[in-house]
Amino acid sequence: MKKFELDPRLKNDCFILSESEQFLILLMNNALVPWFILVPKTDKTELYELDKATHTQVFNVINQISNFVASEFKPDKLNVAAIGNIVNQMHIHIIGRYKSDAYWPGVVWGATEKEMYNSIEADRIKMRLNKVLVL
Repeated sequence: MKKFELDPRLKNDCFILSESEQFLILLMNNALVPWFILVPKTDKTELYELDKATHTQVFNVINQISNFVASEFKPDKLNVAAIGNIVNQMHIHIIGRYKSDAYWPGVVWGATEKEMYNSIEADRIKMRLNKVLVL
């Protein structure tokens, strides 16, 4: 099997928060919204292509991240999406949205407004997530 490599665009735009044999969990470097990305280590590009066990694992981790975002950030709405039009590698966005955020009610993709995390805040989020995450 080919060695897993994270798409360069995701690598460039995100902090790696957690890694297991099956997954990477990323934090988009944009503090305007809590934006997490789950990257299954697979060569499949579509959710329906996953075998049943992997599909179950992916949705289990999506639910864990969603619960984390809901409890830690208290968003008005959660957006969960596996779009992949530009980055073909399978990845699932879990984004906390607020009626007051810079992008509401539109989408976050392609927006130019951005606020970078400092490394201390990204590390805090990483520590809090990894306390509750079961991979």
